[in-house]
Amino acid sequence: MADTSPSGPVTVLGSYPPRRCGIATFSRDLAEALATRVSKNRDGDRGGPDRVQAIAMNDRPEGYRYGPRVAFEVNEKRLAEYRLAADFLNMGPGGVLSVQHEYGIYGGDHGAHVLELLKRLRMPAVATLHTVLKDPSDRQKEVLTELGQLCDKLVVMADRAYEFLTEIYKVPREKIALIPHG
Repeated sequence: MADTSPSGPVTVLGSYPPRRCGIATFSRDLAEALATRVSKNRDGDRGGPDRVQAIAMNDRPEGYRYGPRVAFEVNEKRLAEYRLAADFLNMGPGGVLSVQHEYGIYGGDHGAHVLELLKRLRMPAVATLHTVLKDPSDRQKEVLTELGQLCDKLVVMADRAYEFLTEIYKVPREKIALIPHG
């Protein structure tokens, strides 16, 4: 069986502990699960928990005291820092970016700042959509639609979210992965 692991690290983008937020906990749990999986890779010289890193979104100027998994921090309100995060990723060894998308994590109008990072990114990106709105505002719909265009894959955790993406946001079915939650 061929090895399908990325050639570079997996980077998880989202809020991260010690920030108190459900997405922070999810981001940490995902990073740790990926690190465990990567370290069990059959090709021992490519594995290891150091192959998984995080970019943490800060909701306060002073940030947080993160552990060693966090390789970069972004102040959610500063658009320039999203550009710096893209530069940080693009100067690295490649890999894949796992975006944890939830309204309220990213700055800008309905979280539009994250789009700036994705537009500059030169590696694959997969977005886990923690909320897909049935009745989005025009701007919410624009932001999520563009996020879907910029990412290589979208992950949802409920059948209804899958339906909303295809019917409301016009995302092609083959671009969506449904991973049931719970």
